[in-house]
Amino acid sequence: MTRVAVLGATGAVGQRFIQLLSDHPTFEIAALTASAESAGSSYREAAKWRVDTPIPDAVADVEVVETTPEAVPDDVDLIFSSLPSSVAERVESDFCEAGYVVSSNSSNERNADDVPLVIPEVNPEHLDLIEVQRDERGWDGALVKNPNCSTITMVPTLAALTDFGLERVHVSTLQAVSGAGYSGVTSMEILDNVIPYIGGEEEKMETESRKLLGEFDGSQVQWHDVEVSASCNRVATLDGHLENVWAELGDDPTVAEIYEAFDEAATQDLPSAPDPLIESFDEPDRPQPRLDRFLGNGMAVAAGGVQETPAGVQYNTLAHNTLRGAAGASVLNGELLERDGWL
Repeated sequence: MTRVAVLGATGAVGQRFIQLLSDHPTFEIAALTASAESAGSSYREAAKWRVDTPIPDAVADVEVVETTPEAVPDDVDLIFSSLPSSVAERVESDFCEAGYVVSSNSSNERNADDVPLVIPEVNPEHLDLIEVQRDERGWDGALVKNPNCSTITMVPTLAALTDFGLERVHVSTLQAVSGAGYSGVTSMEILDNVIPYIGGEEEKMETESRKLLGEFDGSQVQWHDVEVSASCNRVATLDGHLENVWAELGDDPTVAEIYEAFDEAATQDLPSAPDPLIESFDEPDRPQPRLDRFLGNGMAVAAGGVQETPAGVQYNTLAHNTLRGAAGASVLNGELLERDGWL
């Protein structure tokens, strides 16, 4: 078994990590970290558990430690980070310098030249950037990122369209409240309402997508030249980001060819990888969050409502934002790191 630690284990994404790792076939939880105020408490005491399954017995009485390399056992092979970015930018490098490999959901350094930003089914070869990172930073460990939850919903579908000459993308999102954390959006703000702005979200979609779709040339990632424009909106849905995508293409594929590309999107032979990666619907009113967010155990991307437009195609896509879009994405990256010998 690969021994793992979770940084920021008491938060919303941290709790999803615990849920996903508690019965994992190859990962064993060896340490849980949180703020100094929570250190010394049992996980049951420190975490205000809100996940829709019971707190796992194996971790309930584990003592939470501070988020420092010294507090984590030396025999931990892999670290999952769900820290707030303001904290992660200060401490993740400390863990990497101490020799730990960190699979992080935090947004800091996602677009750094030497940091792999990875969706295993889309760009697993970008992990080779670790060698560049280690040479440049002098680390024995490594830092790997997964993208933003809204980006990860869209990019697998865009990757399926690249053979049609992907030129320009416009996307409008309808994002669930869980993406803002437990206290991020109050009921008075979101009930009977839609908030047509999510700070920083549009820029993340517009930049991370191009890096993910880019090519690693042995020394750096050459970003894809597709133009991406995003409008991000918070809606009164608990989980599941739904996105309306308009893709302008150099070729002129039929609707049937688009569905075929979605259906043939490659998956990975990893414990958490869904098969198929993209679940497609012919119905014009699918996917829907309440009906489709748990496809592939919450790790699949759904797509439907494909229509031809004068410049390409329009379609809807959906993914579970705290499973596929957050903790599950980091766990999947961890499985890829383990399989490909980076630990």
